[in-house]
Amino acid sequence: MAINLTKGQKIDLRKSSGETLTNFCVGVNWGAIETKGFLGLSKNVTEVDLDLSCVLIDDQNKLCDHLYSPLYRVEVLQQFGLPKGKLVSVDGALKHTGDDLAGDTGGDDGLDNEIITVDLSKVDAKVNQIFFFLNNAGKEDFSQIPYAKIRMYEGTPTRVASEFASYNVSAEAQYVNKRSIIMGKLYKRNGEWKFSAIGDPTDDTFLGQTIHKIVQSYL
Repeated sequence: MAINLTKGQKIDLRKSSGETLTNFCVGVNWGAIETKGFLGLSKNVTEVDLDLSCVLIDDQNKLCDHLYSPLYRVEVLQQFGLPKGKLVSVDGALKHTGDDLAGDTGGDDGLDNEIITVDLSKVDAKVNQIFFFLNNAGKEDFSQIPYAKIRMYEGTPTRVASEFASYNVSAEAQYVNKRSIIMGKLYKRNGEWKFSAIGDPTDDTFLGQTIHKIVQSYL
């Protein structure tokens, strides 16, 4: 049975069979914003463009690799000292499926909108933390977005074989003016990988701000 994580919860990557989870998908799913039209007779649907990204931190607490959309403008990234976006880590252990510009527009379809596949056996030995976070490319905040969920599962980007754990964020007042969420991290402790559900919202309006926040406050 999948683990439903709560904010701040930490878990081992050990399956019920006793085996360790090493090859899996980290996926994020989110919904469009629905409002009622004139006299409540119609429904307006606003598509939401969230971006799933991750940064890899080495054993010296330095940012050593990244996965984020290549669509981010290079000149803006350079203002934060960041390189152009890419979808595959240097060691080939993490691969991003690419940008989803709309999310779910007809309710939860059961599939994740953006996915990063992970093979922990290929992760560079010097890497000991991998942070996953969401940024909204639009102007909506997370108090308006009906749901956003990060989950870890075995399978492929188009097929869920077995869900291991999930962490849900639903529209709440605490997310007013919050357009980014640091969702969670994989981290290595005594040579063993674990996962922590962070769930911290921020008012960052750009990915570069979120990465700086991670490096300055979460290491």
